[in-house]
Formats: sequence, structure tokens, C-alpha cells
Amino acid sequence: MAKTTSIRRNPVRRASESAYGLLLVGKNVAMASVALLLLAAGVWTSWGTAQHSMLTKGRERGTVTITRCGSDTCTGPFVPADAAGTDRPMVSIDKSVTHKTGERLLVAVKPGTNEVVRTGWGGALYAWVPFGGALLLAALVVAGGLRMRRTAWAIGLLGAALLVASFATL
Repeated sequence: MAKTTSIRRNPVRRASESAYGLLLVGKNVAMASVALLLLAAGVWTSWGTAQHSMLTKGRERGTVTITRCGSDTCTGPFVPADAAGTDRPMVSIDKSVTHKTGERLLVAVKPGTNEVVRTGWGGALYAWVPFGGALLLAALVVAGGLRMRRTAWAIGLLGAALLVASFATL
């Protein structure tokens, strides 16, 4: 009769394996939290402008003709699209959404201010630029921290597509 031997596992080794597993889970949770925080910050930042650009129902809409540009903003008179709106002699818009003096843009007025945001595809895509940047940063975290390369490529390509589309429409 052959003698069978049982292999005993070292209890110290078993404890170190479980500690390693806990560290690995902790690292993955931390990296996923960082990626989600980046995406949430991008959405939060983008929504401040996107809500006025995309949800224009009930907002004062019209056109602005750019007459003067400073270092950060451009100004011009606002003409409302319907008779219920009020003419405004001077409103301001972010300089990065306009190209030159004399340009006429479709805009919506931010409630309670003399600031306007561009509407339509150009305005909506421009409003989501911070989210596109957040997608690119989150892709780096997903690839490097979570080792999910295919998912990171998808996230990064979505962010790059959003940025390219926004600059192509302006």
C-alpha cells in the first residue's frame, strides 16, 4: 500500500496572500473612485453652461452681433427672437465661441445676467468640452490604475471625439 502524504500550507503564507488580495482590492477601489470623481467633476463643470445651451425652452433666446472683443469675452447687442423678449444693448459671451467681430450667433440668455451662451450644435458641444477632458483623464486612470486597456481606449476615444467635434463646429 502506497503511503500518501498531505501537503501542508504555511499559515504565514496564507495570511500574506490574503493581505495582498486586500491591498489589490483597495487599490482598484481607489482608482475606480478617482476615475468616477474625474467624470463627475467633468459633468458638473459642463452642466453649468450646457443647461442654458441645450435646454432653451422657456429661456430668452435671440441673436447677438459681436461688436467688440476683450481678452476673455466678446460683447455686442442682443436682439430677442420673439416679441416677449427685451432688447439688450450689451451682452457678453465667452471669446472662445466666436471667431471675429461682426459675427451673428444664436444665443440664449443666462437668467438674471447679461451673459449669453451659444445654442445649437456648436454651443452644446462646446459646453461639454470639460467633460471631454475629464474622459481623457479618466482613460489614463482606467488604463494605468485599473489595467483595463480596452475600456480605457473606448473612454479616451469618446473624449477625443467630443473635443474634436466641438472644435469642428465652432
